Parts: sequence; structure tokens; C-alpha cells
Amino acid sequence: MSYGGDVSVIPGPPARGDGGLHDIASAGGLHAYQLRLHAEYGPVVRFELPGAASAVSVADPVLLEATAGINKRPEELFEFLAPLCEAGNLQTLPADEHTPWRRAVLSVLAGRRSHEAHFAGLAALAGDLADRWAERAGAGPVELQKDLSALSLRMICQYALGNGVDDPEEVVTAFEVVLTEYLGRLYQPADPGTEEQGRKRAQEALTYLRAVVNGVLASARPDGNDLVAALAAAGMSPARIRDTVLMIMLAAHHTTGVAVSWTLHLLSRHPAEAARVTAEIDQVLADRVMPEYADLKRLPRLQMALKESMRLYPPGPYGARETTEDLVLAGYEIPAGTTIFYPFWAVHMNPQYWPDPKAFIPGRFAPEEAARRPRYSYIPFGLGPRSCEGASLAMVEAELVLAILLRRFRFQPAAGHDVVPVERFVLWAADGIRMNLTPRSAPR
Repeated sequence: MSYGGDVSVIPGPPARGDGGLHDIASAGGLHAYQLRLHAEYGPVVRFELPGAASAVSVADPVLLEATAGINKRPEELFEFLAPLCEAGNLQTLPADEHTPWRRAVLSVLAGRRSHEAHFAGLAALAGDLADRWAERAGAGPVELQKDLSALSLRMICQYALGNGVDDPEEVVTAFEVVLTEYLGRLYQPADPGTEEQGRKRAQEALTYLRAVVNGVLASARPDGNDLVAALAAAGMSPARIRDTVLMIMLAAHHTTGVAVSWTLHLLSRHPAEAARVTAEIDQVLADRVMPEYADLKRLPRLQMALKESMRLYPPGPYGARETTEDLVLAGYEIPAGTTIFYPFWAVHMNPQYWPDPKAFIPGRFAPEEAARRPRYSYIPFGLGPRSCEGASLAMVEAELVLAILLRRFRFQPAAGHDVVPVERFVLWAADGIRMNLTPRSAPR
């Protein structure tokens, strides 16, 4: 496979033999390191990446398009998810297994009929959070990430498990324990003497979650939970169905809540943009507090603000694939077995396609503006056959939550609180996003 030019050596920093850990730490994080690398070496960079024998980062959207068809993830980079999947690591399934699995999942998560069927239930959950916030208005700032991430998990539990869960709060608690153990250990070591204890708690929580999902599967009817029914109709084993449900919960947990949190953070710091979005919501909803599914298409300013937020703060800042054959990209030879690293955040900050890239300008996503940019200049959910299956559902959830919250509250940043992004499994604010809420007047 070749994409033009005479073959030459891929530029990059000298190897240190430590998986790049020193250079990443010196730069202040992987994102800052990627920006530095691409500024110095160009759109294609060879670098050391922990868990990869060789890695090449690609930050140009035109070149990304040339790699978008790759349907293999590097197994070592996704090995941390293996304990959650007894029926094989769903993130690294071979292409022949992954394609039918993805098709079955997309039939539900990306389906308009399914979104409409669940919309009222999702709206009720968001409305419950707004009610709780209204009760405590004036009692100090709320911590957006904490509350909205919990809402995100409740939403995906309802979507994936329906009404088959007797104690959704216990499910939320158990899942938090699993996330802390299996994902938290990626970013910080356990306190001395607590590693075995944490592992035991996580295993107990995971056993509980599997039992809950197994119970839903045992009582599921073909006309019941559409996710379970679609996976069963695709011929998947009960173990793979259970693992799929758990993996969807993992992927969706935090993601929607984090995207909404960053959007509210940016709107609170750009009052003129916030006023435009709020005026649009007021006009569309008229005398209603809760939106209907059809209303979302009538909220383009809200959608543009959300997209611009995810450009500046993509919920998942990175992706990776593994080449299955030799290729030449922009004149550089990339052998089979190489990890292709997708720095979504660096792509979104490319000044060639995003003038004044650090500025919050929702108008960038007006249809006529978006049409001028390459397809992969904006990739908050990844690209190609391994992109996020829940992308369209996440957008529906985020727009719904934003419409409800902006209809009911004005958001102001808490004084003296710095919001600093940090790279974890999702792009998180290191010390939270704290906001003062003022209830808006009820619609007349």
C-alpha cells in the first residue's frame, strides 16, 4: 500500500529505551509531548510509546484518511481491558469477529428508533439531576464532572439494561469500583499495602456486575431490551453479550458527562455564546422545560457549541491502530506491525485547519465552514471501523442534558477555582469543574 513520494526515514526524537516515559513526563503529559513532536518534526513522527514496540503518530487529517481502513488495534495497548472480557478482549477482536459484532452493536446504539424509544427515560434521569441541583441552588458550587459522570452512567445502565436492574445505585457504585481499580492503576500506583485489597474489591464488584447482567439476559425477551435482543439475534454467546454490555457501560461512563461538563465550562466563560445557545433553547421549547427528541434537530447553536467543546477537549484524546501490511505514507515507509497513533487532540489543534485553534468559536461548525475542512480534521470519536460505536447516542445524550440544564440554570465559574485538563482514560479536569448555579425564571 503506498501513498506517494520517495521512501525516506520517519523523523523523530532519539530513542531512550524507556518507552518514552521521560520525554512524556518532561513535556507535562502525552498531549503536550505530541504537540511538541509535530511542531518540530512535521505531520508524521516516529516516537517511543509505552506498550508499543514501534509507534508512528499522524496528526494531519488528509494522511489520517489514508489509514482509516485499518481494522486492528494494538493488543498490548489494550491489554488492561482483558480482565473485563471473559469472552475475549472486545477491543482487540480480529477483524472477522469484530465486523459482525460492531454491526450488531451499531444497529442499536446508532439507530434512530432506539434513540426515540429511550429518549423519555433519559430525559427523566436528566430532569431528576436538575431537580436536585435546584434544591441546593445557592448552597455553594456544584462539581459538574462528579454529578454529570454519575448521570452518564445511569443513562447507559438504563439504555443497556432497561428496567431489569433492581438496584441501579448499587450498579453505579460497583462500576465505580471496577473503574478505579482497572483504569485508575494506569495513572497512579496503589498506596503501599492496598493493592491486594483494591484488587479484591474490584473482583467482587465485577462478579456482582456480571451477575446483574446475567440476570437481565436470563429474563430477556426478543421484544424486550433491544440491545440484548440484537446481540442475541446476531448469534453471540451469553458470555459475549454480557461482556459487550459491560464494555459499552465502560466506554459510555464519564464520556457524556465529561463532554457536557467541558461545554458548560466554556459557555460560562463566553457569555455571548451562552446567550445565543440559551435563546435558541428558549425559542424551540417555548413553554416547555423538557425537550422532545425532534427538538434536538432544531438546536444547531447548541450542537455547534458542543462540537467546538469536543474539539478543544475531546473526551477520549487518543486512538491507536496496528498496521497489518507495509505501507508508505507521505513518503515514509511504515512496516506491518507498527502502532499508528492518532493524537485526536493534536489534530484538533492543527492551525492549518483550525485558525486560532485555542479559541472557543462554535461558528466553526456551521455547515458551510465544516464543508471546507478535510473529513478527519475533527475526530472526537475516532475514525474508521474501530471508531466509537456509541458516537451518535453520546451526541443525543449530551444535547439532551445540555438543553435541560441550560433551560433551567445560568452557570457561573466558581471564584478562585482553576480548571486544568489532565489526560486519563478520558480528558478530565484535574481538580474538577465547579460552577455556581442560578435558577432561571420558569417559562411563561
